[in-house]
Amino acid sequence: MIDILGLDSLFAELVTGLGLALLVGNGLAWWKHRKGQRPTGVAGEFRRGRVIFLLVVGVLMTLWGVASIVTRETTLG
Repeated sequence: MIDILGLDSLFAELVTGLGLALLVGNGLAWWKHRKGQRPTGVAGEFRRGRVIFLLVVGVLMTLWGVASIVTRETTLG
């Protein structure tokens, strides 16, 4: 049933997409902070530790998702 619906590959693609979203979003936030830009209408401080943590999580999720896609494709032939 899982193979018919393709849920294994869908899960790997979702993990890859979420990891890339974390990378791009936090990378852009850090880059804009370094340029001195702030979002309009948003109060709060920039938390470098949180950004670095989420970047690392994004890298790990992306690598895991890509590895899952590649190994699934090679096992299916």
